[in-house]
Amino acid sequence: MKKATLFAALLFSSVGAFAQNWTLDKAHSNLNFTVTHMMLSEVDGKFTNFDVKMTSAKDDFTDAQIELTADVSSINTNQERRDTHLKSPDFFDATKYPTLAFKSKSVTKVSGNKYKVTGDLTMHGVTKPVTLDAVLKGPVTNPQNKKTLAGFIVTGEVKRGDFTLGSAPAAVVSDEIAIRASGELVKAN
Repeated sequence: MKKATLFAALLFSSVGAFAQNWTLDKAHSNLNFTVTHMMLSEVDGKFTNFDVKMTSAKDDFTDAQIELTADVSSINTNQERRDTHLKSPDFFDATKYPTLAFKSKSVTKVSGNKYKVTGDLTMHGVTKPVTLDAVLKGPVTNPQNKKTLAGFIVTGEVKRGDFTLGSAPAAVVSDEIAIRASGELVKAN
């Protein structure tokens, strides 16, 4: 029995040894969202301070483990008064819940370079499962520094009410929050 346990431990540790770490190139990445105001216009926003870490051993990223964190205080809608309101207890309550996070559970290839990424999203102290669409660009080798890069465009929608994020009626601020993230990841050597 001890031999089987030792063999399993060696097998799993050697598989993990082949996993590659990827880090976010923040200069070439965005974490954006859109809500509808008064059922008339779309209001775009973003988080300016966020990070993504990914580990994957497979070339097609179907075994990827992805973790995203964002500083809620970095929310920016190009309207200082609105940003202050969004950080308040009326919405994100950035003092009490300073971070939003996503941790993947699975990455499934749909076709070609299209994927479904399923995981847990935590906002405003509430964690819910979400499934997002992702498009892979690359990987490519940067001709200047010879590093391997991969790009992902991630889109999806979450419901504000699922995360108790603000009590404004849906006619004022839509319950649907569209997410669009674009990230460039660099493979660690």
